[in-house]
Amino acid sequence: MHRGLYSAASAMLVQETNLDVITNNLANVDTAGYKRRVSANADFSAYLDRIEKVSEDAEMKIMTYPPFTMNWKGKQTIGTLALASIFSEDVMDTSPGIVKTTDNPLDMAIDGPGFFAVADTAGNTYYTRAGNFTLSGTNNIVTPEGLLLQGNGGEISIGQGAGKIEVTRTGQIIVDGDNVGQVTVFNFENPTYLRQISGNLLAVTEQSGEAQPVANVRIFGGSYEVSNVGVVEEMTRMIEAQRVYEGASKALMTHDEQTQKLITSYSRG
Repeated sequence: MHRGLYSAASAMLVQETNLDVITNNLANVDTAGYKRRVSANADFSAYLDRIEKVSEDAEMKIMTYPPFTMNWKGKQTIGTLALASIFSEDVMDTSPGIVKTTDNPLDMAIDGPGFFAVADTAGNTYYTRAGNFTLSGTNNIVTPEGLLLQGNGGEISIGQGAGKIEVTRTGQIIVDGDNVGQVTVFNFENPTYLRQISGNLLAVTEQSGEAQPVANVRIFGGSYEVSNVGVVEEMTRMIEAQRVYEGASKALMTHDEQTQKLITSYSRG
């Protein structure tokens, strides 16, 4: 086994995945409430084992005359790939994005940690920081994709013929002076491990922990949080990843050329 080839190839694979993560971030730069993903790498520290042929009497045996060979009993450790790296995981950057003020009274931005809970018609619940809400045909508060915003007791409806709509600092939905619902906000023990379903939509994982309601909800009405993706930063990361990929590719070709020369030299001898 040529460790140099494996180390260079592993670096190329890691940067390919890193580029996929960066590309996804750039594609969602204008997605409301989107949280950028950050890839994490790890070293390949596992030992590499080689299984040797076992002699007939199951003992180590040295044969010095042809056609006999040296046989080893069982498994032999041949080292590690300490210089190789592998893609470990991609996690969510939970830092807040800029809050954008709008003329839509149903837009909401969470002040502090937490996520809105939204549900589809099948009863599946997801979580998001995107607060660019609107009204459905049945006067429920929904996301642009039609997912129902969840409050105390389920979906929030403002009723027929609503006039003035206001969202208070504590998340109450006030319609013509009447309280028609309370927005609930949830947080997680490890929100960085929430699974990205699509764009700004997130799902619970075992690593993130279960959703826990936030006691003191703080909401900005008439505004929503934009993506926390920095275009310049992501482009810089993309250039760095491409250069590392190119460097690993050159190293791979160099190791391949040296291996070919080595094989040619031994074959002539």
